[in-house]
Amino acid sequence: MTETRTGFDVPELRRLRYFHGRLLGARDLQREQEYFRDKLKLRMRYLLGYGVVCGLFVEPVAGSKEADASAAKTTERVAKVRITPGLGVDAYGNEIVVRDACELDLWDALAGSAHTTTTDPKTVWVGVEYEEDPVDKTRTIFTSDCGDTTDCDFGWTRETYRIRVTADRPEADRRCDTCGDLHGEGSGILWLARIDDIDWHKPLKAAQIDQSIRRPFGRRVPTVITGINWRHGHTYTVSEAKELLGTVDDKGGLVIRFSDDIRVDSLRRGVIDIQVIEGGAGKNADSWFMGGEFTGLPKTEFTREFRFRQTTRETLQDDDRVLITVRSAFLLDRCCRPVDGTHVGGKVPYLRPRSEKDADAEPDVDTATDVGCALPPSGIGPWTSGVGLGGDVFESWFFVREG
Repeated sequence: MTETRTGFDVPELRRLRYFHGRLLGARDLQREQEYFRDKLKLRMRYLLGYGVVCGLFVEPVAGSKEADASAAKTTERVAKVRITPGLGVDAYGNEIVVRDACELDLWDALAGSAHTTTTDPKTVWVGVEYEEDPVDKTRTIFTSDCGDTTDCDFGWTRETYRIRVTADRPEADRRCDTCGDLHGEGSGILWLARIDDIDWHKPLKAAQIDQSIRRPFGRRVPTVITGINWRHGHTYTVSEAKELLGTVDDKGGLVIRFSDDIRVDSLRRGVIDIQVIEGGAGKNADSWFMGGEFTGLPKTEFTREFRFRQTTRETLQDDDRVLITVRSAFLLDRCCRPVDGTHVGGKVPYLRPRSEKDADAEPDVDTATDVGCALPPSGIGPWTSGVGLGGDVFESWFFVREG
């Protein structure tokens, strides 16, 4: 009988039925194991999701000075990484356990046709995949005419892992939920890091390893704010503030960037407010809302950043505070879920403006932190908005001084 796929990719669940006088063979016990393993994976995959639970950091391995000097004079490749102990769950629901730190020669582990190309790849992706190995050969007591056993067979299955390295960009999981068919080839690989600008004859540096590509454990990955073009809590001069707000330049304005697509039609009036709290002492201080509008929005359905500029001519004065409020619960992402916008610790990275020499270049992300808490609780930077719940309000501010 041919199995019909209806978008719910689970095996048929059959539980062993016991009755008095039944003879149980190896296949019966194997199928009972499969039943309980399938149930556990089903629960993990559809109820909890998949991704990195803890650990599994990718770190550079520094070689000795002598080895590095020798590699620089020859064709020897010395790019190596270390994967720390940890736990992950792949898209099939398999638990991937790395018990001890594992060192890896990237070139030896590189898969595909990268070894035969005329130029060495400059970027590779590193992942981990669940694997099973039969171990501990055991002699059987007798053989069966109906079975496929031999005189000696493996008595145990060891659950282990395999490290995967590729120069081909992995296919992204664009599903809105894990409750459905797998997203494509390579679904069982849990990608941990992307390594850029590789010089295969030199040891890697930590700055070359981007671990933000790894998926945190869960059914879905929330869309978060990854960059803003003003420094949170910074003090600007009046002229700098006007330039930043786009008061006199229609190409200016506040820029907010997101980790994934958000719906352009959710960028409506009232989603973002700019409030000015006037400087002064005691109850004499006043506040007012600055008029503004979205500018340069694309004609497409989605965008990953927006610009909001001042459209009125109110004047900022010494010691004013400019408060920016974004109601993230009203910004919907590609899956029609609210952006996770809580500005935790005011740590969302600053986007440097485009330089005059390269006006078409994208703004750089300044990942430098001010004081304390260099990395978020996940241990993977840079910081973003969000606490994993979705919605909430993004708040930020800066101050204004004369001169």
